[in-house]
Amino acid sequence: MHTPRAKNKKEGYNMSFFQKDIETMPRAELEKLQLEKLKHITKYCYDNVPLYKRKFDEAGFDCTKIKALSDIQYIPYTTKSDFRDNYPFGMFATPLKNVTRLHASSGTTGKPTVVGYTKNDLDMWSDCVARLVTAAGATDEDIVQIAFGYGLFTGALGLHYGLEKIGATVVPCSSGNTEKQVMLMKDFGTTALVATPSYAMRIGEVAEEMGIGRDELKLRLGLFGSEGCTPEMRAQIEDYLHLLATDNYGMSELMGPGVSGECSLRCGMHFNEDHFLPEIINPETGEVLPEGSKGELVITTLSKEAIPVLRYRTKDITSITYEKCECGRTHARMSKPSGRSDDMLKIRGVNVFPSQIESVIMTIPQIAPHYQLVVTREGSSDRLEVKCELVDGSVLESLESLSNLQKNIRHNLKTVLGIDTKVTLVEPKTIERFEGKAKRVIDLRNK
Repeated sequence: MHTPRAKNKKEGYNMSFFQKDIETMPRAELEKLQLEKLKHITKYCYDNVPLYKRKFDEAGFDCTKIKALSDIQYIPYTTKSDFRDNYPFGMFATPLKNVTRLHASSGTTGKPTVVGYTKNDLDMWSDCVARLVTAAGATDEDIVQIAFGYGLFTGALGLHYGLEKIGATVVPCSSGNTEKQVMLMKDFGTTALVATPSYAMRIGEVAEEMGIGRDELKLRLGLFGSEGCTPEMRAQIEDYLHLLATDNYGMSELMGPGVSGECSLRCGMHFNEDHFLPEIINPETGEVLPEGSKGELVITTLSKEAIPVLRYRTKDITSITYEKCECGRTHARMSKPSGRSDDMLKIRGVNVFPSQIESVIMTIPQIAPHYQLVVTREGSSDRLEVKCELVDGSVLESLESLSNLQKNIRHNLKTVLGIDTKVTLVEPKTIERFEGKAKRVIDLRNK
């Protein structure tokens, strides 16, 4: 296994477990449990969620005929539009009197996605998060600063209760007020940070501006999620904050954070497979793909009571391996998503993922880890402009240096993307910073 690029304050790998008997369950035993749960959850959905009764009847699917895990292929898919079409409570399988908590997406593009949790759901959720943060290396000795925004967003409270369950000390800072975040990190002796990768970068940047060196902070672990993070971005964060950065994965429709996450070996994100059954499909045809194939991730929740979800199309592009991890966990692992099918840009017939561009510009030392992609249309042709922020503004004083740097970035991007792009270099600290999910793409094609 590779050694983390960061210079970590805590050497070696963590091999701790929160629920070892489940996390190391033999594959055959785990799949037997999954089949039992799949039979139950499909019948539960048919009996309690009108959407699934209609979908099953229209597809001619008889949930009582499930005999093997492979029979999941006959269950119709669920999409985000199903949630929106059944806003607010049409996807619920239980009366609201049994629902302990409601969460919702930001709803920036229409009605928000509303999700709910019974008491059992909340217990399961905190167990799932507790497993993953333990796998990443968190312990009851950690002081964990949560810089996710609290509220209807699932991320903050999801990590909060899971971390409390393992006995960690939680500092619920929420996002924003970055100078105060840094002050508290130093004064409280914060050892672990929960944030989006882009906000973790911002925290490191502000600490530097405040004259607080990395060695003045006690950070050793980052528990990052809610947005994609390339290996190159992760290396920058580790260098900025002097910690081991780990990824965790989830989304509101499935539960929130806790669906999968990295152990400290960082060789894929472990699913909590006793609660979530993953598949990989061809995003264009819907065909189920074999192990190791790259495609769209589809998840079935096996244990949720308030909102059970069958074969949810996440739109995240990844692959799955079922090999046992060296950490001892037997549950399937997903690779770091290379992007989302709905984030993909089609530029002059070429598929472009923002993560490809990030991987290129993060390797150029003169460029800061902040960028913006502007898509426009000239006539019938789409154009992509990559705005890059300089680390040192003095480059702008030399036309030759500026031109050479632009040419270098354009060449590297064309090598990776296969198309030419416009590269614009801007002064330091002029590209917008984000306290939550970063908005990297500005699409002006319809304006």
